[in-house]
Amino acid sequence: MSVIVVVGAQWGDEGKGKVVDLLAERAQVVVRFSGGDNAGHTVINPYGEFKLHIVPVGIFSPEATCIIGNGVVINPSKLIEEIDQLNKCGVSTSRLVISDRAHLVMPYHLLLDALEEERRAGGALGTTRRGIGPAFADKVARLGIRAGELLDKEALKERLHFIVDYKNIILTKVYRTSPLSPDEMYSQYCRYGERLAPYIKETTVILAEALSCGQAILLEGAQGALLDPDFGTYPYTTSSSPLAGEGCLGAGIGPTRIDSVLGVFKAYCTRVGSGPMPTELHDETGNLIRERAHEYGTTTGRARRCGWFDAVAAHFSQRVNGFTGVALTRLDVLDVLPSLKICVAYKLDGKTIDNFPSSVTALERCQPVYEEMDGWLTDISHIRKYDQLPPQARKYIERLEELISCPVSLVCVGPEREQTIEVRPVW
Repeated sequence: MSVIVVVGAQWGDEGKGKVVDLLAERAQVVVRFSGGDNAGHTVINPYGEFKLHIVPVGIFSPEATCIIGNGVVINPSKLIEEIDQLNKCGVSTSRLVISDRAHLVMPYHLLLDALEEERRAGGALGTTRRGIGPAFADKVARLGIRAGELLDKEALKERLHFIVDYKNIILTKVYRTSPLSPDEMYSQYCRYGERLAPYIKETTVILAEALSCGQAILLEGAQGALLDPDFGTYPYTTSSSPLAGEGCLGAGIGPTRIDSVLGVFKAYCTRVGSGPMPTELHDETGNLIRERAHEYGTTTGRARRCGWFDAVAAHFSQRVNGFTGVALTRLDVLDVLPSLKICVAYKLDGKTIDNFPSSVTALERCQPVYEEMDGWLTDISHIRKYDQLPPQARKYIERLEELISCPVSLVCVGPEREQTIEVRPVW
């Protein structure tokens, strides 16, 4: 079989959960490779409706080994809560594995995340306040605690005291708040370790064996490419890379083993939190899309900003990810619109450009140049074959293919697993 990476191609919330849930039926291994519980994947399948934040979506496949990779930061409390909820609904987590190299979200990470957002006031980044940014910062600063350390209580105690003493200096001197107790934190994380110990393993060995056996491996991304700290709208980005390249690093697979990269796009654009979004709609159409699609954050419940499809950003996302195929989701949301717009260029300081600027201040000044197309004004949620879609819908899809420079493989016409049209084979 093959190794496929599934990544969000816009600002996140593109419907990766549904796409991964569909593809995981054919996978023997599913690996979540980036982010933390700031990302949420909504899945509707025969088990019910689920909002997963850390556990890979492949957990619903009875055959797949599901790995939380080393590129993920884990809040043990949230993970245990998610495991318990899945088990309560009859979903087995016996095939779940946690990389012993995955870093942990600690109580001081959540506290510092909230304090820093409050300090920024009007310039806040719009984080989920889940401690994800501080956890990744500590990983790079070599101050992180990894899942494997939960299995060595003595080493954990020594390391935790050293780090908490350091964090307390910041909390008391910079933010003038109360210090945290390392002993209380130690006791708490020892309990987490006892609960999670059966899941914590060396995952690169599992993946190497799967590769040698020719098993199908699906690498599941989080957030979206335009939130990447290198190539996204920095500093309004996430703290780990959502790009396809991170699939290798966050799972522990060499780049030569990747066979295909599927980019997931909505048929329009959404964004949560702060930062520029050139095609954002502040009118009745934007509100219509939001309410019709229930565009509210899976993790935070915040209303998502909605706008027309941005093909300039989409083509840039294709360039930095190397998509071999596209999954286009939420096409049915556009059923009620008599006409549609696609942003094909930007106007920046009086000049027309067709490239996505690296400067966030430049992007804030960009005005979209639109191309208008006819809508189809009919319900497509029941359609399962591409040639049965209305001609206007097919023209819209084919125009997006041209602008993204990548063929569309899947078209989603509703939230259910079966509401998917396979235009071209993905695996």
